[in-house]
Amino acid sequence: MMLERGSIRGFEHRRMVMLFSMMDGENEVCCAVSNRAMDEMEHVAWTADDQREKQFLRLRDRIELHASRKFQAGAFEGQPPGIVLRTIDFRE
Repeated sequence: MMLERGSIRGFEHRRMVMLFSMMDGENEVCCAVSNRAMDEMEHVAWTADDQREKQFLRLRDRIELHASRKFQAGAFEGQPPGIVLRTIDFRE
């Protein structure tokens, strides 16, 4: 079962990730995608922090597809368990 779209939480400067969520039925799954992964997907050297949400929106479908795949594989990290997407997750 694929996850459904959740909410955008915003860019976390300390970890350099965009935080978002996905829904597994009524259960919310916390997710993050690294800024480097988003930059590599767009083939840019660096995106300004204040442009990260716009960047995420452009890449959202692809990011959420990969988050669903990691969820199905049970590739959770952290406490509480969530999905973290890095550059390597988008290499095919």
